[in-house]
Amino acid sequence: MQGSKIINDPVFGFINIPKGLIMEVVTHPMVQRLHRIKQLGLSSMVYPGAQHTRFQHSLGAFFLMTEAIHTLRNKGVEITDHEAESVKIAILLHDVGHGPFSHVLESTIAPGVHHEEISLLLMKKMNRELGGRLDLAIRIYKDEYEKRFLHQLVSSQLDMDRLDYLRRDSFYTGVTEGNIGSARIIKMLDVKDDHLVVESKGIYSIENFLTARRLMYWQVYLHKTSVACEKMINNTLLRAKELAQQGVELSVTPALRYFLYGNITRETFFNDEQCLEIFTQLDDNDIWCALKSWANHEDKVLATLSSGLVNRRLFKVEIDSKPFSEEYKDSIATRIANSLNIDKTECSHLLCAAIHEKDMYTAADDQIEILYNDGTTRDIAEASDMFDLTLLQKKVKKHYICYHRV
Repeated sequence: MQGSKIINDPVFGFINIPKGLIMEVVTHPMVQRLHRIKQLGLSSMVYPGAQHTRFQHSLGAFFLMTEAIHTLRNKGVEITDHEAESVKIAILLHDVGHGPFSHVLESTIAPGVHHEEISLLLMKKMNRELGGRLDLAIRIYKDEYEKRFLHQLVSSQLDMDRLDYLRRDSFYTGVTEGNIGSARIIKMLDVKDDHLVVESKGIYSIENFLTARRLMYWQVYLHKTSVACEKMINNTLLRAKELAQQGVELSVTPALRYFLYGNITRETFFNDEQCLEIFTQLDDNDIWCALKSWANHEDKVLATLSSGLVNRRLFKVEIDSKPFSEEYKDSIATRIANSLNIDKTECSHLLCAAIHEKDMYTAADDQIEILYNDGTTRDIAEASDMFDLTLLQKKVKKHYICYHRV
């Protein structure tokens, strides 16, 4: 058995990985693969420091979970050693199903399969390898365990996942507005009626958390250049899939070839063990290798998209509060077709529109409840004197149009 290890994390300092089952999980190839997948995909095109990985995020969330368990136990919340170990494993594995560039596969070469579902499939696969020792971790992850607050620590509006990624993404992008007091929030956590709550003296930290999350979405996750990059990588893979299905030869790694040339459906993922195994061989490197090769492909659309990503000649982006007219989109398509000397019908991958909307807080989801000294609780939307319910739940909607520069 491997001994315990201490990892020096630039965000939280020293993180202790104990020997035993947790060490086996951390060192498992499925988890080590996350070293090769960036947390923020192509956001480094906007913020060059955003080079951190899904593995770093998973370790950070594990560290925060360890802190949260320690805090709750000190407040008299009963958490057994087996429960503590299992909820730590659940948060370690919550992102194990992410493919290259985060959500790209979900809408391109493996449509209809969400990373949360793949994470669960991989957890079950790992569980079989480890002789069923992840049974409780999987029950917590699926919200099937009687202590529901443990699932809330893994997945809710105030889970360890969000507390890490906001702090970590803020650190690596340099967007200081996203920095949150994760340590303060964790110290204020408690459990009432099997529900995660926050002590009333932590309300200002929660307000800052909600504000920071909103700012990070519009400044980082939905930054117009980040949106353009995501559309480009999506459209590149869609074009490659089209060509592959037509029998056009593309230079790809064996794992990527499987998804481009095969008819991979949702049913394939859930019923074909080989599909899941090949998925675990995919990472960002497969995509970058393909892009470098495709940049010189004879197909102008594929070459234009690929060389644009490799050499940072990104889509132009326009944003408006209302949808762009079909006439305007058609005029752009005409210019692109003339510029590249291609048929206008081929411009669908070089021009795309999108709608993004985001609110600060959704009370219909797992609520953030504030606990008062008299034992009563109130939803943050009612407890806050900084926000009102309409402001918290108001959805900001923006219309994007992204297209090849001519």
